[in-house]
Amino acid sequence: MRTTVAAVVMVMLCLMMVHADVKPQRDFSLQRFAGKWYRVGLAYDSPSFVPYRDKIKASMGSITPQANGNVNLTMWDATPAGCQSKLYHYEKTNVPGQFTYFSTRHNMVKDITVVETNYNEYALVLKNKVFNREYTQVALYGRAQRVRIDIIQKFKAFALSQGFSRESILTPPPAENCPPSGSGRQAP
Repeated sequence: MRTTVAAVVMVMLCLMMVHADVKPQRDFSLQRFAGKWYRVGLAYDSPSFVPYRDKIKASMGSITPQANGNVNLTMWDATPAGCQSKLYHYEKTNVPGQFTYFSTRHNMVKDITVVETNYNEYALVLKNKVFNREYTQVALYGRAQRVRIDIIQKFKAFALSQGFSRESILTPPPAENCPPSGSGRQAP
């Protein structure tokens, strides 16, 4: 029993250390980060996600900075029920490039870190809850639905460095007509 408890504690400490050294983009600029992004890569190894891996499509999002430094993220996802939109409210922290938000799906506050971006092409983002690996994700965002192969390789290397297996790292195909063209929605 004592050995099992010690092993669990060691695994949790290792996971916390992996995420503890992840720093946000140096000199992060929310204004430059704002606008339209496509989630073109995702690393997620939650057992509840496994059945959906082959159904994922690249989704589109729009980052809108608020006057108080918080962020609204509107995401459009292609689902079997059609194109669905969801609004997320990210709260700023004392560290530029780091945010928190309350996940209604998981009923907990999660941390969001913009790890790296060049603002006009790609962004690597870590979403995690340190105490529970099941709620950790790495996402690759692009300003277009397709990004260069060297950017995909950088994303995969970062996801592997965070403990994700190769099988849990996805680069889904683009979603068609989501959000629907001609929907009256203005492009960000």
